[in-house]
Amino acid sequence: MTVTTDVERKGRGYPLGRLSRLRPLRGRWIDDWRPEDPEFWRAGGARTARRNLIFSIFSEHIGFSVWTLWSVLVLFLGPAYGIDPAGKFTLTAVPALIGSVLRVPYTFAVARFGGRNWTVFSAALLLVPSVLAAFLVQPGVSYTTLLLLAAVAGVGGGNFASSMANINAFYPQHLKGWALGLNAGGGNLGVAVLQLVGLAVLATAGNGSPGLVAGIYIPLIVLAALGSALYMDNLSQARNDKRAMRDVCRDPHTWIVSVLYIGTFGSFIGFGFAFGQVLQVQFKADFDTPIKAAYLTFLGPLLGSLIRPVGGWMADRLGGAKVTFCNFVAMAAAAGLVLAASGLESLPLFLTGFILLFVFSGLGNGSTYKMIPAIFRAKAELGVANGGDPVAAEHQARRLAGALIGIAGAVGAFGGVLVNVAFRQSFLTSGTGEAAYMAFIAFYGLCFALTWLVYLRTHPRKLAGV
Repeated sequence: MTVTTDVERKGRGYPLGRLSRLRPLRGRWIDDWRPEDPEFWRAGGARTARRNLIFSIFSEHIGFSVWTLWSVLVLFLGPAYGIDPAGKFTLTAVPALIGSVLRVPYTFAVARFGGRNWTVFSAALLLVPSVLAAFLVQPGVSYTTLLLLAAVAGVGGGNFASSMANINAFYPQHLKGWALGLNAGGGNLGVAVLQLVGLAVLATAGNGSPGLVAGIYIPLIVLAALGSALYMDNLSQARNDKRAMRDVCRDPHTWIVSVLYIGTFGSFIGFGFAFGQVLQVQFKADFDTPIKAAYLTFLGPLLGSLIRPVGGWMADRLGGAKVTFCNFVAMAAAAGLVLAASGLESLPLFLTGFILLFVFSGLGNGSTYKMIPAIFRAKAELGVANGGDPVAAEHQARRLAGALIGIAGAVGAFGGVLVNVAFRQSFLTSGTGEAAYMAFIAFYGLCFALTWLVYLRTHPRKLAGV
């Protein structure tokens, strides 16, 4: 494994000392990276990949917390702010939308600037929404200003795509499900941790200090940026995929997997943004103060985040399509339970159904993401069996998988917008979330039907192992 500084890479054939003075602190690059080679992996590849994974998780974790900041801040917006429930659902939908859009360019950024370099920049960028929210969210602020602040928090949503594309390149095929699940699960955990931070602030400082929630993250953001700068690496092989996004958009599996990811990650992030508000609106008598809702809002995201690596692990052993199919059946059943609980006005049943939705969405996040590299690896093996070049096929599989990770992440995150819009419209028209729950059941039915038709019934041999 050859590790060089960026100055050395640019300075071959030139006096290194002069270039070091001109271009300091540009970061390390790894020119030789062969994770599928067992000897290379044992000789130090695994250690390097693990180090990059650890700091990627920390940075992505903080990114998720900042992205979902407004799921907690809306609990602080009492009568003094003059915002109705529909307006609060809009405030949580806006960062979800911005974050989903940013995931595509963030995926490109890894290839353009290097995974380590972009992680440093994207982590430091989180200071902007955090500092603004820490000082500007207070009674008397205009709703337009709050919308703008919520939109800026959307930058945290982009971190996931760049982090996943980067880690995907570090790990061998047989470990991708676990590594990507661990990376994403650690990031998703930021949603639950943010909810706990909000609960701690409500319990100690009351609902008059929303800026304190954002302020707590400022030193953590600095630590994430510094840790990434000091301990992460860039992979040279990930730099030259300018046409990968265009190529992968022509593959029908891109859009099928993206729809499936709306059902898993879109549900997770959408429910994470909306759950506290849903409790306060649908069960007003039980959650008449923000702190009562905050005692419960962290539980679903926490369990969904912790189980995401298990979804990847199960997919590594059983096949991503099998796990994803069973998971969508379970999500439809859980949504049905929530719908029944809403009609019966049963809070215990309602909480049980929603927590199951979080758990299954987290499990499905891991299994669906495992399907991405597995699909292209299976297609590469089919090409090699038909006389193709193994090296070229492996390279093609990696570049397309990395591009699809960005697209699926962006489309899936847009599902978070759809969830909040569905809740907003349902509560506006009927005063309950029942119309939204029925929509969720129908969509999960579509997802398990797609999984069965495309990956379990129609092409069981062509895409074996998916």
